[in-house]
Amino acid sequence: MIYTIGDLHLSFGCDKPMDIFSGWTNYVERLQNNWNSKITDDDTVILPGDHSWAMKLEDSRNDLEFIDKELNGKKILVKGNHDLWWATMKKVTDFTNENGFSTLSFLFNNAYLVEDIVICGTRGWIRENGEPADQKVLNREAGRLEMSLQAGMKLAKDGKHEIVAFIHYPPIYGTEENTPIIELLHKYGVKRCYYAHLHGYSIKGALNGERDGINYKLVSADGVGFDPVKII
Repeated sequence: MIYTIGDLHLSFGCDKPMDIFSGWTNYVERLQNNWNSKITDDDTVILPGDHSWAMKLEDSRNDLEFIDKELNGKKILVKGNHDLWWATMKKVTDFTNENGFSTLSFLFNNAYLVEDIVICGTRGWIRENGEPADQKVLNREAGRLEMSLQAGMKLAKDGKHEIVAFIHYPPIYGTEENTPIIELLHKYGVKRCYYAHLHGYSIKGALNGERDGINYKLVSADGVGFDPVKII
């Protein structure tokens, strides 16, 4: 089976507790209990961003170790806006290999075929708090998503496998739309898009449902009660 949940916001390697926020009390214990009660080592979980508060790769060790050792299943990680520890693909892969983290893979300009679906994605970007969009960042993230989708098309075998997108930022929030991202989802025939990033009050504005033929679903940790969502 395949599950997804985003925004674990772990801080075993730094002092950044999330339980100071409403609804996050004992969240690590709740997450672990929910996760391991239904996910087995034969399952895969996609994590769309914000895994660790660490600022440097070496400081993420304890958080990645928790994900690798304490949570069942295989995990595919997407970069989030707070994942400042995330370095190049080679560096993060070498780091996990050196530390014996055997259940972690990284989605970054690539794609994975898991069971009958193709996993694609990127961090994404969207305007927030009325700030003008950073066109350079938008273009870069759109380019990364297209590389992922192109890799996914090769795995999809002429449409025999569904391509599903996992993007940290919401492609649509309120009146704001990340047009380059959305256009790529349509271009490559994506019908399902899972995203994270939204917490607390902002969850109320999340799009959960179909828009122009694509079904969007918020899977941030507090948005889904710290309980991974089954995809298939």
